[in-house]
Amino acid sequence: MEQWEQFEVWSQNGTQWEMLAFFQDFEVASAVARNRSSKMRLIHTVYQDGAMIEQQILAELGATRPRILK
Repeated sequence: MEQWEQFEVWSQNGTQWEMLAFFQDFEVASAVARNRSSKMRLIHTVYQDGAMIEQQILAELGATRPRILK
């Protein structure tokens, strides 16, 4: 039974989320997520035998509210 964890950087593309990259090191993943200009999520994920068993959103960065134009 193989188990590993990783930190994933996801970006919102329209209405869908896409994984951009994953890292073993939190500091690297956090730095990548902070330097993106679009809406991003930093997610901690645990896998076991190739299947995701746990996922936790650590941070959501970027435009979190729709713009209201007058």
